[in-house]
Formats: sequence, C-alpha cells, structure tokens
Amino acid sequence: MGDTNGQVVAGGNGEGNRLDQLNSPSDVLIDKETDSLIICDQTNRRVVRWSRRSGTTQGEILINNIECWGLAMDDQRYLYISDYVKHEVRRYQIGDKNGTIVAGGNGGGDGLNQLNDPIYIFVDQQQTVYVSDNYNHRVMKWNKDAKEGIIVAGGQRQGDALTQLSYPQGLFVDTLGTIYVADTWNDRVMRWPKGAKQGTVIVGGNGQGEGANQFKCPHGLSFDRHGNLYVVDWGNHRVQRFSIE
Repeated sequence: MGDTNGQVVAGGNGEGNRLDQLNSPSDVLIDKETDSLIICDQTNRRVVRWSRRSGTTQGEILINNIECWGLAMDDQRYLYISDYVKHEVRRYQIGDKNGTIVAGGNGGGDGLNQLNDPIYIFVDQQQTVYVSDNYNHRVMKWNKDAKEGIIVAGGQRQGDALTQLSYPQGLFVDTLGTIYVADTWNDRVMRWPKGAKQGTVIVGGNGQGEGANQFKCPHGLSFDRHGNLYVVDWGNHRVQRFSIE
C-alpha cells in the first residue's frame, strides 16, 4: 500500500497483436498454480497467459478466435470464458482449445436457456456459473450440467427500481450466495441476497458524478480478504475502495 506508481506486468508495448502486446484487455485473473496472469485480450480475440516471474517479455496464446469478455477459474483450475458474440460461457481445461458450453449457447435471446451479451462471470466452489447477462438486464445462475439458467437478479426489463438492473457488469458471489453486481447504467452497486426478489443499493445510486459516493458507469468489482469492496469506476477513470459492513 502507499505506492503512487503502478508497474506494468503485461503488455505496455502499445496496442497490437504481437505476443508482447495487448489490445483492449477486458478481464484478468491470477493462476496461482503457474504464478501467471490469464488475460482476456478482447480486441485480439484471444486469451493469453503471462508469467509473473521477472524478466517476462511476452505472453503465450491459450485460446484463439474467441470474442471473450469475462474470465473465471474454479478450484480445479478449469477456465471459464464468456463469449459475448456467441452468447455463451464455455469451460476449458488449460491446453484445451474447444471447451464445453456451461451456460447459454442457444443464440442470443431472453429465454432461460439463452443469454444476450454475457460479459462478466463468477464461478463458485460447486462449479455454479453466474453470468451478468448484459442486454437482458439480469444476472443468471447456471448450476453444473444445467440445461437452462435461473434469474437471480433483475430480469424485470431495464430500469432503476430495486427489482431492476440496467446493463449489469461486474459480479461477485459470496459463500452465502449473496450477489454483488455493478449496475452500470444506474451508477450503483447492488446486493441481492440469495432468493431475494429485489436488491439493495450498497454504494452509489446518487446520480452520475465524480463525488466519493458517485460513479460514472461502474464496470468491474472485487473484494479483498478484509471485506473491502473495490469498484472500477470506468467513466471517472479511477478505482474506488469502500468498506462494506
């Protein structure tokens, strides 16, 4: 803590498709087993891996020709990737190029077996896949081997009521099944307890702006082990930290 300058750990050589470059990366996770970063290199339509060891100058391609947006990894090191053009989420073993569909895959739409622009994803210890189903303004839960999903947040069309979401993005689910979601166009982060029909606003929701209690299109979110919430405040070009009781 206290650093005023960041350190480049992947890319940093301008936008491009060389192995030492990235182009509009949209998500990243840490693979502790190999001490590497796995990155959704979105505009290059690929998922790449960069070692965290010092001296690393380029990445390696894990999966090519994929319209990726979100990434997740489960306890067994399966990699999950959302494809926002094919409207599906696939699970891959590292080294596997094809993967298995675990959510969506039935074209874009609002049926329970469909997704429409799935972006961020979260996978729990039971290999349940949660998806921010962006154009459907809902969060979907797909149990392992399910043929259709369950609406667990939103799904009441676009809006700013407590029962609604507007282009949801970043997603986190705690061990109780409580869902935290960046409700992007409503400039707020919402919490939906398991089984709830409506959520509560935990930060934001005070109109769009630059104040400490405001956002401008929040995208990603995550928690640290102390329970602090970090929100990528996309339109304000900053990351905010909140302590949530």
